[in-house]
Amino acid sequence: MVAERESMDLFTQRTSQSGSGQTRGLKRALAALTFAPLMLAGAGFATPAVAQDTAAPTVTATLQADKPGPVVHRDVFGQFAEHLGHGIYGGIWVGKNSRIPNDGGYRRDVLDALKAINVPMVRWPGGCFADEYHWRDGIGATKSRPTKVNTNWGGVNEDNSFGTHEYFGLMDRLGASTYVSANVGSAPPAETAQWVEYMTAAKGTTVLAKERERNGHAAPWKIQYLGIGNELWGCGGNMRAEYAADLTNRYAQFAKSANGTMLKIASGPSDSNYEWTEAMMRIAGKNIDGLALHYYTRPRDKDWKDKGAAIGFPEREWASTMSHTLEMEEFITKHSAIMDKYDPAKRVMLAVDEWGTWYDPTPGSNPGFLEQQNSLRDAVVAGLNLNIFAHHADRVKMAAIAQMVNVLQAMLLTDGARMVKTPTYWVFDLYKPWQGATSLPIQVTSPWYHKDEVAVPAVSASAVRDTAGQVHVALVNLDPNRAMPVSVSLAGLQATQASGRIITGTAMDAHNSFDAPDTVVPQPFTGAQVTGGNLTLTVPAKSVLVLDLR
Repeated sequence: MVAERESMDLFTQRTSQSGSGQTRGLKRALAALTFAPLMLAGAGFATPAVAQDTAAPTVTATLQADKPGPVVHRDVFGQFAEHLGHGIYGGIWVGKNSRIPNDGGYRRDVLDALKAINVPMVRWPGGCFADEYHWRDGIGATKSRPTKVNTNWGGVNEDNSFGTHEYFGLMDRLGASTYVSANVGSAPPAETAQWVEYMTAAKGTTVLAKERERNGHAAPWKIQYLGIGNELWGCGGNMRAEYAADLTNRYAQFAKSANGTMLKIASGPSDSNYEWTEAMMRIAGKNIDGLALHYYTRPRDKDWKDKGAAIGFPEREWASTMSHTLEMEEFITKHSAIMDKYDPAKRVMLAVDEWGTWYDPTPGSNPGFLEQQNSLRDAVVAGLNLNIFAHHADRVKMAAIAQMVNVLQAMLLTDGARMVKTPTYWVFDLYKPWQGATSLPIQVTSPWYHKDEVAVPAVSASAVRDTAGQVHVALVNLDPNRAMPVSVSLAGLQATQASGRIITGTAMDAHNSFDAPDTVVPQPFTGAQVTGGNLTLTVPAKSVLVLDLR
């Protein structure tokens, strides 16, 4: 069976601005060597081509710099900070009296690292935590704030020392957009309306504005995004889609910002729950500005209690992780198609405000803290997702990786006074030029990567022209074994040089630790040439590469 699949090694992966999809159905068809033309067309793929030389597979691509697409919104590179484990306490907030160097209670090392990758937006306070959070618990004198039990995440005490004022203080320091998730699951609409008033009402205008001033902040804050609940189909209330849509209309009606435009993001679907999107758009589509999509990549996706290890995994779990990650393409494509029926002008964004890898927790840690190591595999997953978001920049205008510090696919890990930057952090560093850049169509013909029942295109790409006019190309080689020769035809671009940075490693689970923080860091890449309107290079195995064309 493997030998037969090798005879069909080339596959056209169309990564124009409209995107493409790697469906479960397609993977089953590949495993059985039965290609169904109608299914392939529906997934956005071209007909497979037969490789002439499987010993030397080649990636070919066409970059159309003269056909600019939509802008990749900067908030697509957003972050998520939930009251979960050490994500906030110990990760971001240590308090003003901590021996850990801090700026008003915020860790200086974490602030500096986040500012260095231009974090554009942070979603808070959850997540599942949001639908049990009552905002009044987190304002006023710290010593007077009530201590409660975090029933969602580990059953630990929550002292509410990080609340509304502390969140906005963090946003001020980062220069980031704000995304506040309101409690729909266990609080009435009036509570959300009053919280919004507390945050946005002008100085001295209302009782709540005066209360905010007494608590130390006279000027109003601006809310860029308001989440109308979180996962209302699950931890946010176990609701039916129609009921959740009705509630969304109700909460959205009474939440009114007094300080500029506030975009309202409805609790949207998980994975392939297309019925949820259909109901939400049909009933509430005219009253919302965005619909949230959540999707987590797991090596083993049959049982949430057995997800697979973060490090020390076999190649079959590298392969399954890549295959499951590429399903994001299908989910975005199909949810967007439903949204197009009700919103052909694409006014309502698809906000992928929870995405990333989810593994079994680090052995010995509190399982409710969702602590996991972050490896080269996560870096490749991040690159694949960011390329997919760029392909769908017309609809995906905001996203948030889960999560920012110490939780799931984190940017940073901390331990006491120590901090380490993860491979995922460095991918976000490489992709900084994508923030606010114009997407450029790029069509890629890629060999397959095969492992057991998995067969997926080996190379993913995206391209942009940044705000200064420079063109950048990202290439992700998810094959852990083979380097890939690449030839890119440059249309509408007068480039003569290319150089960049690459993230790779010797092992699939190469990772940074507190004792070895620089195992996986970007390295200069000078192996690309531009001649006669063609970019040529070889992309190393298991790598994320960003090139700057000049």
